[in-house]
Amino acid sequence: MAVDWIGFAYASLLMFGGVVAYTRKGSKISLAAGLTFGSVAGYGAYCVTCDPRNVKISLFSSFLLTIIMGMRFKRSKKLMPAGLIACLSLLMILRLVFMLL
Repeated sequence: MAVDWIGFAYASLLMFGGVVAYTRKGSKISLAAGLTFGSVAGYGAYCVTCDPRNVKISLFSSFLLTIIMGMRFKRSKKLMPAGLIACLSLLMILRLVFMLL
């Protein structure tokens, strides 16, 4: 049973980003979103660790973040944080799809 270190790192990054946004800007929405999506991504990484073919939760959270943050990036044209999270989420989707092949 191989541990999904990349999935756990992605989840940690989401949580860390929410905490940083809260401490710098006082954004409670960013804190809630970061902790929520980070928790869901962490649970998805745990599911992938238990069964490498069980990527549904990770795929769902990555897909949702790609759409949401991609729209924010398109509107704001700012790489941080929307563009970065959209790109990382898209890379996670590609990684998960290749795991299924």
